[in-house]
Amino acid sequence: MLLQNGIMAFFAAVGMATVVWLAAGLLLRTGRESVPDLRLVLPLRGEAIAMERDVRTLRRIQGQVPGATIVLEDQGLTAEARALARYLAEREENAIFITKEQGNTIP
Repeated sequence: MLLQNGIMAFFAAVGMATVVWLAAGLLLRTGRESVPDLRLVLPLRGEAIAMERDVRTLRRIQGQVPGATIVLEDQGLTAEARALARYLAEREENAIFITKEQGNTIP
């Protein structure tokens, strides 16, 4: 009987601690910080075979850092790859496509 009461008391204490922890987390959560001037730059050259995969990776990172902008920078893309980069930049939210000459003046 004593063992049963001890086990019940333990689980009650763990349960209460969990409830307090969750309530404190909900009350004290301030949300994710926004970093509006953060640029995630992807320099692209040639055929840029892995461009779509790299953009997906940057999109996941962007989801963890609200306010970040994905920048696809043309550093000598083929015409076909340039068209794909422009398409991806238009399709993605908070993404831009720039040329190498514009690289020093990223908006």
